[in-house]
Amino acid sequence: MVKKLVTTQFTLLTVARVILGVVFFAHGWQKVVTNGLSGTAGAFEKMGVPAPTLSAWFAGLAELLGGALLIVGFAVPIVAIVLIIDMLGAIFTVHIDSGFFATGGGIELPLVLIAGLLAVAAVPQTSLGIDALLLKNKLEGAK
Repeated sequence: MVKKLVTTQFTLLTVARVILGVVFFAHGWQKVVTNGLSGTAGAFEKMGVPAPTLSAWFAGLAELLGGALLIVGFAVPIVAIVLIIDMLGAIFTVHIDSGFFATGGGIELPLVLIAGLLAVAAVPQTSLGIDALLLKNKLEGAK
């Protein structure tokens, strides 16, 4: 019974990690490819984001590469930290003055993404992914 519950929890965390990865990858793709980094920097400048070009590079690459790494489950805790920093930057430079709800551009979405990142980072090696495979190989090699 306990093993089945734990397996279910790990499966759900894997699904959550992949969904988060897809969301971040899509937003990164939009910043890097669809809008281009110069277009993203221009939009950031209009929103009053400090150092808009540097911020566009950081946000675009963090979200694109971080999303891909979340999807495959590699370096999940490190990726989560980088993406949490990205989301905190979004909250404090863009969303905070727009209230809470996402419909008005508020802080709701970045907060939910941070919560998801915290959840999947708490147990990265227990879900299906490269981190789990590396841990398994390390443990088998220690025997």
